[in-house]
Amino acid sequence: MDAKLWEQVVVLHARVEHDLGRTLQRRHGIGLSEYRALSRLAVAPDGELRMQELADSIGLNQSSVSRLAVRLETDGLTRRDLCPKDRRGVYSVITDEGRTRLTEAGATYAEALTTALAKAAADPHLADVAAALAAIPVAV
Repeated sequence: MDAKLWEQVVVLHARVEHDLGRTLQRRHGIGLSEYRALSRLAVAPDGELRMQELADSIGLNQSSVSRLAVRLETDGLTRRDLCPKDRRGVYSVITDEGRTRLTEAGATYAEALTTALAKAAADPHLADVAAALAAIPVAV
């Protein structure tokens, strides 16, 4: 991959992330990191992940995922649970309300992603990269 193509990927990524985050916040009251955390928790066994596993799965560091967990808990979308075998282990567990919010936001996420990629495709500097990504089906 050459430097020019990589720069297009970086710019496209930033624009799409911005649009996704703004749309999810406006329509569902959650940010992009919250959406991604709920998505990972929803498919995890028993709807729970250790905090470090959650951090790794969404690309956050331990400090950032701790703040994220507090926001999700405050909104009633997740709860904390202690590992029964190792009381030092802390899990984040998705609640029924979290599953509902995720379901509601899933269609918005797919729609916003499609729209952001279409907008980028109209930009001559990003058209090739955007078109290649838009051809991949969105799985939510």
